Amino acid sequence: MRISKEYREKILSMRPNVYMNGKLVGRDHPDFEPGIRTLALTYDLVDDPEYADLLTATSHLSGEKINRFTHMHQSTDDLLKKQELTRKLCLVCGRCIQRCMGIDAMNGLSLVTKDIDNAKGTNYHERFLKYLRFFQDNDLVGNAAQSDVKGDRNLRPHQQADPDLYLHIVERREDGIVVRGAKAHNSIAAYADELIVIPTRALTKEEGDWAVAFAIQADAPGIKLISLPHNHRKRKHLKAPIEDYGTMHALTVFDNVFVPWDRVFMNGETEFAGQLASQFATYHRHSYTGCKPALSDIFLGATALMAEYNGIGKASHVRDKLAELITVGELVYGAGIAASVKGFKSASGTFAPDVVFTNVGRYHAGTNIYHEFETLADIAGGLAATLPFEEDFYSPDTKDDLEKYIMRKSDVCAENQHRAYRLVENLIASSTGAATGISGIHGGGSPVMEKIAIMSKYDIEARKKVVKYLAGIKD
Repeated sequence: MRISKEYREKILSMRPNVYMNGKLVGRDHPDFEPGIRTLALTYDLVDDPEYADLLTATSHLSGEKINRFTHMHQSTDDLLKKQELTRKLCLVCGRCIQRCMGIDAMNGLSLVTKDIDNAKGTNYHERFLKYLRFFQDNDLVGNAAQSDVKGDRNLRPHQQADPDLYLHIVERREDGIVVRGAKAHNSIAAYADELIVIPTRALTKEEGDWAVAFAIQADAPGIKLISLPHNHRKRKHLKAPIEDYGTMHALTVFDNVFVPWDRVFMNGETEFAGQLASQFATYHRHSYTGCKPALSDIFLGATALMAEYNGIGKASHVRDKLAELITVGELVYGAGIAASVKGFKSASGTFAPDVVFTNVGRYHAGTNIYHEFETLADIAGGLAATLPFEEDFYSPDTKDDLEKYIMRKSDVCAENQHRAYRLVENLIASSTGAATGISGIHGGGSPVMEKIAIMSKYDIEARKKVVKYLAGIKD
């Protein structure tokens, strides 16, 4: 397994292909550091007794100990450990741990490539296993590049005025394929080793060129990563762990990018595009049943702390709101546990979570995110949005005034009051907080997509039969 120093050195050695704020920048740009530091946790904690059992697994290919973020789930226990690991790591950095998306896409590919081979006589799964061995042996970080920009939502991929609005194959050669298009919302693409590219939706028989899946180095020729950082404002005096971590999102442009055949895992099999898209979504939504409860933990703790500092910690309406936060977080986590226990082993041997329980958990996580924002804002009060600059708390002209008037309970010092409000500002009154809310709704699929997945798998007819029996209806 790699250590974080090796991961960092590899990222910093990559070809500059990241564009940010109108400039081509190297990966040594300071805006990269919070995201790189977040990913580094997945390397730094493998020997920590609290995380070692969760962060490592045994490769089903080599029998060697590997990082769990390169592992193909082989059992219910693997899914449960991945979920618990995600929740615990997110509490360390105060945000998404970010490494789950790449391995979620890889697990989806493990399952679907085998199904394609069984149906079509292809050799995608063999290719995938060779690539997986490379991925595990080098302890790589993958980005899942799934969401196409989609153009006119009323038109299918092959109907778009510009065919590039869905990534597609423009040339098939003896040595590989050439692709063009873009993928959106690509978290960590700028500091990932590899891009794992998969379809965004089900496709029709006319859309073979759009039915493509592959892996490519993130700095390969023809790839542009037009990126936006979401980092916390740096502090000068009140240093705190939450400011150390961050993320970046990219619009990834593929400008006639060559992909060798040994890295191509779908090439025109339109009937499996929807399965691969939804299988990744299932794995990634299951990851949300770990990371979203961690965010609920943070919102719960922040709400309870602000209530305590404001002197209303024991008020009945506060306790009622805290109970609501607990029910959502633990309901989502419980759905993830159920999805793990009720999962199934696929033809490839890869274990997959139950679709219904996974999507039920992810749905409640997404639809409740702004209720958590609202609850914290309600209890914390307006100062979360109007807190003066940190420097004003240290300026000789305003320091005494601000320390005097920020006070709530007399037994809590002014600095701790200030620190608590800075955290609330980070969570709900910053660009990072705003992005957290939006990704909380749409990451891994919008709530409507969870409903679609639930309705596609839930056996409503069986429930109708129960009701007919109870009503004495005989067909």
